Amino acid sequence: MKIRASILGATGYTGEELLRVLAGHPEVEIISITSESQTDTAIDQVYPHLRQFYHERLQSIKEIEKIASGSDVVFAGLPHGHAMAIGQQVLHCGAKFIDLGADYRFKNTATYEKWYKLQHIDKEAATVYGLPELNRDKIKQAKIIANPGCYTTASILALAPLVKEKLVDNKSLIVDAKSGLSGAGRGQDLKLHFCEAYENFNAYGIANHRHTPEIEETLSEQAGEEIIINFTPHLVPMVRGILATCYGNLKSGVQAEQVDAAFQKAYANEYFMRLLGRNGYPATKNTRGSNFCDLAWHIDPRTNRVIVVSAIDNLVKGAAGQAVQNMNILFGLDEKSGLMQVPLYP
Repeated sequence: MKIRASILGATGYTGEELLRVLAGHPEVEIISITSESQTDTAIDQVYPHLRQFYHERLQSIKEIEKIASGSDVVFAGLPHGHAMAIGQQVLHCGAKFIDLGADYRFKNTATYEKWYKLQHIDKEAATVYGLPELNRDKIKQAKIIANPGCYTTASILALAPLVKEKLVDNKSLIVDAKSGLSGAGRGQDLKLHFCEAYENFNAYGIANHRHTPEIEETLSEQAGEEIIINFTPHLVPMVRGILATCYGNLKSGVQAEQVDAAFQKAYANEYFMRLLGRNGYPATKNTRGSNFCDLAWHIDPRTNRVIVVSAIDNLVKGAAGQAVQNMNILFGLDEKSGLMQVPLYP
């Protein structure tokens, strides 16, 4: 019997990408899809590229009990604050819940309230942070999975081996990351309009971007001590992709071979981690449309710094693909199932 899956917020970019990825999943059947703005509209009218794959009509999230009762897993691609209002309802109906938003990403809900300016109403929820390369064993037992953010996925995967093996000064960490415009969602923000974004390149959210505490919390767990970073995101005029360039001062006496070994130890057996090695150059186009993370590192002997570069597709490994990877782990499937898309090139 196939896994019965439902998607809340199916008309956003992450919801649409879930439909695209799951269309090729041999073990999944889509049961319900929702949208409050397009209720009762066929999904292939909203996204014509889905014709001959899906013709289901969008339901309202007001039918959540009916939707969850007929599902084995419910994905939520909802604005912040909405998933935590229905998480326990989904569990009570017997379904697993994978939230692609931020509502369940923080162990300390006070951190969520501080950065997202919302009161958390499901503080006692037992959640697992869904980064498979770090938390696979915990994910297997989870009922609510907090799917990581896109910037955070690229940044954490780049820095986790270094802090875990205690190779860098944890007070020196800097993340400089660039994202395609789809990372901002399907809204009507002026800065996302073609005339504003084309031939433009700008930083935003300096020192206050909401992914900052998410990166810090997970890296702190890996390091066994509190880590505070500088994180600066940028928008680039492309649709998909994140490139994160991460910096850290090497501890005294650390050799390049130790850095090599840390990444090999962490990711050598991880299918979706493609290690380009020391002095490699990841590029967003090489991961476009796929669940891969390409990663490389450089050692600067003049400054005694390590520079780690990671590239992902923000809508796949940074959102929908990682959610499906988490679902596969939850249900004991091959982790690669439904995720074998070759990156799109050129």
